[in-house]
Amino acid sequence: MSSAEVGGGDTELRRRVPAEGGEPSQQQQQQQEKSPKQQPEHQQPPECATTENSDHVDSETENDERLPDEKYVEEMAKNLPQGTNKTPEVLGQALSGLPDRWRNWVIRGIFTMIMISLFCVIIYQGPLALMITALAVQVKCFQEIISIGYSVYRIHGLPWFRSLSWYFLLTSNYFFYGENLVDYFGVAVSRVDSLRFLVKYHRFLSFCLYCIGFVWFVLSLVKKYYMKQFSLFAWTHVALLIVVTQSYLIIQNIFEGLIWFIVPVSMIVCNDVMAYMFGFFFGRTPLIQLSPKKTWEGFIGGGFATVLFGLVVSYVLCQFQFFVCPIEYSEAQGRMVIECEPSYLFRPQEYHIALVSRGTADVGHGIGSKLYFSIPLQFGASKTITMYPFLLHSLSMSIFSSVIGPFGGFFASGFKRAFKIKDFGDMIPGHGGIMDRFDCQFLMATFVNVYISSFIRYASPQKLLNMVYTLKPEEQLQLFNQLKDSLEDRNIINLN
Repeated sequence: MSSAEVGGGDTELRRRVPAEGGEPSQQQQQQQEKSPKQQPEHQQPPECATTENSDHVDSETENDERLPDEKYVEEMAKNLPQGTNKTPEVLGQALSGLPDRWRNWVIRGIFTMIMISLFCVIIYQGPLALMITALAVQVKCFQEIISIGYSVYRIHGLPWFRSLSWYFLLTSNYFFYGENLVDYFGVAVSRVDSLRFLVKYHRFLSFCLYCIGFVWFVLSLVKKYYMKQFSLFAWTHVALLIVVTQSYLIIQNIFEGLIWFIVPVSMIVCNDVMAYMFGFFFGRTPLIQLSPKKTWEGFIGGGFATVLFGLVVSYVLCQFQFFVCPIEYSEAQGRMVIECEPSYLFRPQEYHIALVSRGTADVGHGIGSKLYFSIPLQFGASKTITMYPFLLHSLSMSIFSSVIGPFGGFFASGFKRAFKIKDFGDMIPGHGGIMDRFDCQFLMATFVNVYISSFIRYASPQKLLNMVYTLKPEEQLQLFNQLKDSLEDRNIINLN
């Protein structure tokens, strides 16, 4: 075999291996002349060429086995909408003269301001509007995630994927939002005889609904596609864990007081915006491989800006009862109310800070002597600072949103890279889908809920009363007598 034969393309090598001793055809010689760059620099013996060809054929076969998966993932990526490529026609024409980098910057800036303004309007509408918005965002995020899964698996014609996914979403929402309904509105719901059954057996009914979906999935299994179907079953449940559970925690944060929702959400928004700004103008050092455009300059600059922003917005909101009071159901008024005596977290407190300064005093020894001794001196002083205690908690949340929060975005970037897509959707020009904007919010919502449970929450008398009101009259009377006897034994009250 000549050196030209050894140096031919991969396809030609595989075709000529069986006829190792034959002369190359005229067509093969022409193809070899058209691809001189593929010839090796050094001629090798025919045996080596045959061995290399054999190894290459084996690896090529393995690649061919994986090729269908790669093909339909790439085809899926082409069909999915990309939000950063979607621009309104009028805006696109107005910005046509700008370079691509600046055009994207302007588009992102415009729609960022629109979203912030819309968020302020929703806050003005009150807690119910925020809860409905959280539910709508949850549904849209779930739809974007499931759409990717459906695009990946529909090539196999698997049955009931979307139907099962949406059924499990409804079941999960029935359970989680029902829990909130029972906790905060159990008294009002129990007054309706037809709904009392739903309150009492809420968890049992939720479990029965899930079992229906579970049986439905098992009956839909198709031979030869078991692995694919169990993968999409896991896909659906991971999506529910990421989206539905987090939105449930967001609703709980809202009930603790709007400030526990507004401040963390605005911190994530500030960090996202400022990290983009610092990275755009000053970014030079790559931060993480998953997101090549993220830089250390943007990460650090966004962090400092978020801490300052968090302290300022927290100071402003602490002064308004509308933001700091828990949202409770009033038995007398028959509706949700935001009225309370603000807790100590939202009342100015004095903090005494001890200031210690250190210095030295030179003391001479002897008359006219040049020998000196240095004696350390301490001067103690104190200063009083008045501030809202919530600012200290705001500092903790801002640090988390700056350091850990961005990893929610990195996780989403890795997820998108796995499926060769740039955005989850195309709903927001310049930004992508809803999930592209709320990937960090879900992680932040979990942290805030855990933080409140660990360091803030205390027993709420109103919530305990709501539980008492759900008891039967004889059970309420029994509780009253036991509580009265206990208070008398401890000399707290004297009814004699």
